[in-house]
Amino acid sequence: MIGGSVPTDVLPRHRGCPIRSVRVRLPEQRGELLARREDGRELHHLVWRLGPGWRVCGSAVLGGGIGPRAWMLNAQVPGGYPRMDPDRHLAEIAAAARLTGPGAALMTAADVTAYTAADDGGVHATVTCGLGVRGWAAAPDEGAAGPQRPGTVNIVVTLPVALTDAALVNAVATATEAKVQALLDAGLDCSGTPTDAVCVAAPAPGPDGAAEPFAGPRSRWGARLARAVHAAVLEGALRHP
Repeated sequence: MIGGSVPTDVLPRHRGCPIRSVRVRLPEQRGELLARREDGRELHHLVWRLGPGWRVCGSAVLGGGIGPRAWMLNAQVPGGYPRMDPDRHLAEIAAAARLTGPGAALMTAADVTAYTAADDGGVHATVTCGLGVRGWAAAPDEGAAGPQRPGTVNIVVTLPVALTDAALVNAVATATEAKVQALLDAGLDCSGTPTDAVCVAAPAPGPDGAAEPFAGPRSRWGARLARAVHAAVLEGALRHP
């Protein structure tokens, strides 16, 4: 656990068991690290309490797609994840963290406490990097795949400026390109893992509807996003055994 002494809260009971939440305040926009106990194990999750006036675009298990979101969550779950209702599970974790309203939630078997983060010109990227099941996106068809661990390289990005719908989608693509570049720069022979996910959060356009129209890697904000994601993924990939 990072930081010094931290307060401990006991949240409402979930399925007959108290969920203990240890709050550690991280730098602004990098998330809040919480701990919980599930089935006798201590697990962690990162929470972004965005509040009103934010939109998120991404491939989250819960709240994926594009639309208003008041929070984001990246939750660690056990390897060999046994549940068949991950969206409900994430909603339970969110409720225990007192998150309300619409949100977006990811999950991963990677150690969330080993997150990496990078900033570039107001863009913040936070990454949890697990690379135990990695490969190339365009792989030969080998028939039905067996069950995979839920979540591996999860990327959460916040920007300080509003983006159009098209730019939000472009930002997800730019983050993915930067991730692949970082994995190759780390000397890994892969484009990612089968369960990678990305969420990009940006303020909603104001009353005048003004929003940045581009987020590709050569645009002002897309370039910053790409550098932040690249730095965070590269650090996580180099740490990975």
